[in-house]
Amino acid sequence: MGTLNLRTKARLKRKKRIRKSLVGTSSRPRLCVFRSARHIYAQVIDDSSGQTLAAASSREKVVQENPEATKKLIAATTVGKIVGQRAMETGIKQVVFDRNGFLYHGRVKAVSEGAREAGLKF
Repeated sequence: MGTLNLRTKARLKRKKRIRKSLVGTSSRPRLCVFRSARHIYAQVIDDSSGQTLAAASSREKVVQENPEATKKLIAATTVGKIVGQRAMETGIKQVVFDRNGFLYHGRVKAVSEGAREAGLKF
């Protein structure tokens, strides 16, 4: 009844393997990306204190107002720019990129490129 499909199991397995060595600190927090079928979410997390320092998603009004936001790749780039700006406002300049088990391709790559455009360094 409560079984996960094979793709989700494989992603979670990759996520565990990645997160063994990837830790966000207060000086260099973790930029975590989650991709669903329709939306994309990004947040900057300090793992030492367990706090989310900045976040953005394609469900926000700022992204939805963009007429080209119906295209997922453009929405992902916009989310990356927004989370990058919000992180820069809180004084964060460097982050560790956590792709959360997803392949670094398509929308996940677009979020990272948008964050780099906003000024974040990986």
